[in-house]
Amino acid sequence: MTHAIVARQAGGPEVLEYTESEPPVPGPGQLLVKVGAAGVNFIDTYKRSGTYKVSYPFTPGSEAAGTVEAVGEGVTGFAAGNRVATAEGVSCYADYALVDEDAALPVPKGLDVFTAAALPLQGVTAHYLMNSTFKVEPGHKVLLHAGAGGVGLLLIQLLKARGAEVITTVSTDEKEQLALDAGADHVLRYDGFAERVRDITSGTGVDVAYDGVGKDTFDGSLSALRIRGMLVLFGAASGPVPPFDPQRLNAAGSLFLTRPTMGHYLRDAAERRWRSDEVFAAAADGSLKVRIGARYPLSQAGQAHRDLEGRKTTGKVLLVP
Repeated sequence: MTHAIVARQAGGPEVLEYTESEPPVPGPGQLLVKVGAAGVNFIDTYKRSGTYKVSYPFTPGSEAAGTVEAVGEGVTGFAAGNRVATAEGVSCYADYALVDEDAALPVPKGLDVFTAAALPLQGVTAHYLMNSTFKVEPGHKVLLHAGAGGVGLLLIQLLKARGAEVITTVSTDEKEQLALDAGADHVLRYDGFAERVRDITSGTGVDVAYDGVGKDTFDGSLSALRIRGMLVLFGAASGPVPPFDPQRLNAAGSLFLTRPTMGHYLRDAAERRWRSDEVFAAAADGSLKVRIGARYPLSQAGQAHRDLEGRKTTGKVLLVP
């Protein structure tokens, strides 16, 4: 028997049960992957809590890395023994997971399984945010919330490599040091951050604000933008943003607002490989440092969710079967 985490109803972290299960069987076009580590992400908490609708019983987890154990009919690009990762899996909080061949990302030599599991979702997210949602150029001024989080620490490094000026927010002294170590130019606390951004930019505001916090930072993020600046709302760690009047965008300087999701930036195999290959290569050669803030046994998935939602974690959180 193998093990998996199952939620039988929506609720808090306590609904996540460590259960015995039969290993899944790969269907046509699928890989059976022995999970070496699974990523814990806010989207998993949204699905567990009922914020995002899913069918129950439900096993969370879309991100993992591991070794191919078997392949289904028609698979040509992978074989047993290959190392793969994915940001588009299903039911990855388990000893074994099924991954569609199209969603499998080859893991390069030199990259350990924990780093490989930490990168697909947050690394690809950082890549599409700065290359496609808003294309950051050298000299751009960027506001990034939660700079010590998983996406934050990766995005700071990639933005600095691009030549941007990075202003970020954190909640503690420890997180401030992590953001500075990653290369941030200015690290602020959340209280009054919009006014501080205006001071730093001599009243102009930033070209783009990347906001994964949501409700608590949304208004300040809009206030921190330059005329025709863009707010990229890519998460809701503090809760969803209430409905608002789009006329505010006009009054604040003909601003742009977008709410991207990763699936729309992984439209085909070429786009997947472009993003994942660049991020994996940077991690493999050491130019991109990946911080794994915590590893929990698979059986402690509920505690991992508590710590993530309680803002007690930094960097990437992993579950290890």
